[in-house]
Amino acid sequence: MSVQTEGTDTAGGPAVRKGRAPAPPRGADRASRSPAARLAAAPYLLLLPALVATLVLLGWPLVKNGMLSFQNLNPRQLIQHLTEWNGFHNYQQVLTGSDFWKVVERSVLFTAANVVLIMLIGTLIGLLLARLGKKMRLTLLVGLVLAWAMPVIAATTVYQWLFAQRFGVVNWVLDKLGWHSMADYNWMGSQLSTFSVIVLLIVWQSIPFVAINLYAATTTIPKELYEAASLDGAGAWQSFTSVTLPFLRPFLYSTTFLEVIWVFKAFPQVFAMNEGGPDRLTETLPIYAYVEGVGNQHFGVGAAISFLTILVLLVITSYYLRMVLKQEEDEL
Repeated sequence: MSVQTEGTDTAGGPAVRKGRAPAPPRGADRASRSPAARLAAAPYLLLLPALVATLVLLGWPLVKNGMLSFQNLNPRQLIQHLTEWNGFHNYQQVLTGSDFWKVVERSVLFTAANVVLIMLIGTLIGLLLARLGKKMRLTLLVGLVLAWAMPVIAATTVYQWLFAQRFGVVNWVLDKLGWHSMADYNWMGSQLSTFSVIVLLIVWQSIPFVAINLYAATTTIPKELYEAASLDGAGAWQSFTSVTLPFLRPFLYSTTFLEVIWVFKAFPQVFAMNEGGPDRLTETLPIYAYVEGVGNQHFGVGAAISFLTILVLLVITSYYLRMVLKQEEDEL
């Protein structure tokens, strides 16, 4: 007579206790967790090349520029390979001078005038694109893209030809229309006229981006909302304020933010047009930093001005973002 014990079965093998599952093999938990971990880390791995490129191409030059802003770096130091640290002397020299604050005021007004014109005209053209037929819309889009794709220096050269004093097309047209005093008018002879040409150039270059962006935004608005508004008796202006504008508001905020940055740091248009003249009256902060640093060969002072330019831009953009966020909170 055989007696079956708890530890063995009838076949002589080890018995499996009821109510307990067999222990998983080692490494099974790690294998099950690894796909999820890799999936969670995938976005960061995809961003890693862009972050490395940003640190190398932007971060390191910014650090070097910051180091130069605390040095007395002139041609003598460059020739003799000397490093003379002078602390905050460069910043003190810039901030205590009256020229810097005049340029800051001029830069802010210049940016505000350009952005207002760009957003106003660009928005109107974007709304016009949404109303046009296919052929006219395609024709206008091609013209906008061509203006947008033109290189900055090439566009600036064209505007210099257009507004040339002796053989400019603008002066010739104005003379033919009866303004004979404009036949030999020097558009680069005064601060206001020079800024007028520069503003016209920058606005012309920036309108395509705003117009195409706003037109793309209008295509996301459901047509049923316009039909419902018309059934409620809303006119064209009421449909715009109650349907179109709420959808376009986020695009307007983001586009304005980008235009503020782009216009504020505009360098080639201003410098190539008249190099900040006449008498340095059209210098904005980027031009001022270049003239003081490279032109006058005070490289430490130029580095300090460029750092202060970044701070001014950060103040402007932070104020704008704070205003936008506050307005969005009030609407909620």
